[in-house]
Order: sequence, then structure tokens, then C-alpha cells
Amino acid sequence: MLKNTKNTKNTKNTKVTLATSAFAALALGLTACGTASDPEQGSGNADASKPLVVAASPTPHADILTYVKDKLAAKAGLKLEVKEFTDYVLPNTATESGQVDANFFQHRPYLDDFNKKNGTHIVPVADVHLEPLGLYSKSAQDLKDLKAGQTVAVPNDTTNEGRALKLLADNGLITLKDGAGADAKLSDIADGKGLKFKELEAATLPRALNDVDAAVINGNYAIEADLKPAADSLALEKAEGNPYANFLAVKEGNENDPRVRKLVGLLNSPEVKKYIQDTYEGSVIPAFSAAK
Repeated sequence: MLKNTKNTKNTKNTKVTLATSAFAALALGLTACGTASDPEQGSGNADASKPLVVAASPTPHADILTYVKDKLAAKAGLKLEVKEFTDYVLPNTATESGQVDANFFQHRPYLDDFNKKNGTHIVPVADVHLEPLGLYSKSAQDLKDLKAGQTVAVPNDTTNEGRALKLLADNGLITLKDGAGADAKLSDIADGKGLKFKELEAATLPRALNDVDAAVINGNYAIEADLKPAADSLALEKAEGNPYANFLAVKEGNENDPRVRKLVGLLNSPEVKKYIQDTYEGSVIPAFSAAK
């Protein structure tokens, strides 16, 4: 059984939601001030005595960071502050604008697409874990229970939609056109086998399970909704050779901030590996990498 870490979070962590429109406007406005010729705007010389502020999705990212904050950071001489975000846009815009020092929520295909579309300069520092994408249903007990005419919801952002369609194709639910890659979209489905598809924001997919026959859900959002990917999914991504490891990221130019280097060491430590394995029991998988 997946252990519930939500009640153990440090209450000092700051939770930020989509409702914080004022913050969003400020972050986006400050982002607009940067240009491609000025990627290091605002980096300066970091004050190692100040807390390192990291934006993170609540689960498992903020949980992992809170474990580091509570158990490991003080001994390493690191002051760590965790800000929780419930969407996939504000963590990057806040990092770009300097509202936060780093973020921990995304994988490389998503970041590459985000930087390209938004003119941001966020770079990965070190991989930490993998959250396998899964297909879930409240009505179907097996893949064969999904029939023509039923509706499957998928994430509507470019990289996660392609990832979701690959999962469906790998499990025989659809056939993709030749050459459809990681950025596949609904128009790349050669044979939907009678299924209908609904594109929704990734964070809303767990709630949509009441309105659709099945949904492909990101691992962090599945866990937040008390789904257990290793046990509850009809299909789950394989970890081997998976390019979707989640990493700590910073604005370009801040990679060597001594506070960031300390956090990298802690996130890739044996203690964090054990915490991930014991807490998530296969629903989140350590995927450490040397600092980039």
C-alpha cells in the first residue's frame, strides 16, 4: 500500500495554486523582461546564507524536498524553502523571473518544449526520480474492457499527450501513424479502434475519471488522488530506457550556485533513494544522475 505522506508535510511550506492570479501575472510580466541575449538576468552572485527557494509539485516532489529539509539540509548547511504549485506553468515562469531559485516538477521533453514556446532559459541540473504514466479507470478492470465508443482522456500539453498516446499504442488500444514520435497528437492516431478522446489539463485528469471511461494520468497527480500506480493502473510505463525522469532545474547561469550544488547532492543521496523506495513502493522510482 502506498504510504500517505500528505499529513507529514511541514506546514511552513507555502502552497501556491492556480487561483494566485496576481502572482501569475507578476511572474509572467517579469519573465517578459528577459531576452534570449540576457539568459542570466537576475542570477548575480547568490548569497549562500539565504534560503534556497524551490518551486515544486505537491506530490512527490514537495514531499521529497520536505524530507530533505527536515532530515538532511541542516547537517549539510543548507537552508531550504519549498513552495508548492499545482500547475505546470508557474514553476518555470517563477524560476525565470527570480521569484524562486529552482524548481522540481518536470522532465526534459516538457522543459524543452516550454523553453521553445515561452523564450525561457530553464536548464536541468540533476535527475531525481521517474513517475510512470498510467492508464486508469473507475469502470474497466482490464484493458480488454475498454470498447469502441468509450472515451479516454489524455493530458493536453504537447509532451505528455505524446507520451500518453505512446502508452496507449504500446498496449494495443490505438495505432499511431508511422513516424509519430514523442510529440504525437490526436491527429497522429492512424486507428483509434473506435475509442473517443478528450484532451484535458494534466492536473484535472484524476477528477475527470468520473466523467470518462478511462484517463491517462501523470504519476504525481495519480498519487495526489490516492491512486496507486503500481497497483491501480490498467497500464503503466516501463522504467527501463524511459526519458521522462524528473529533475531539479534552475535558470541558466545558476547551475553552480553553491546552494543548488548542495541540494543536488542531497537529492541524489542514499537517504533520499531509500525514502523514495520505502514511501512510494514502485509508484515513484529513483532515477539519479550525476550533476549536469
